[in-house]
Amino acid sequence: MAMIRPSSDLRNHYNEISEFCHKTGEPVYITKNGAGDLVVLSNADYERLSGPKAELYRLLDEGLADEKVRTPVPAKDAVKRLAKEYGIE
Repeated sequence: MAMIRPSSDLRNHYNEISEFCHKTGEPVYITKNGAGDLVVLSNADYERLSGPKAELYRLLDEGLADEKVRTPVPAKDAVKRLAKEYGIE
């Protein structure tokens, strides 16, 4: 279960927060003046969560770049080509 801690605990109990994140894989929510401010997560868990998003952005950028250099194809023709390519006719 995630933990909620005040911002002063980052300074005073850093090792405890770090250990919790690494052992549980859960985030620690840090509050400032009683309101949510930050989320602390182990580097490994952050990479696991952000990796798919980075790949999605890369693929979107690739598609946008491809769109700039290709001539548009009518949707009907694109569907026919995809159906043929994937054996759905």
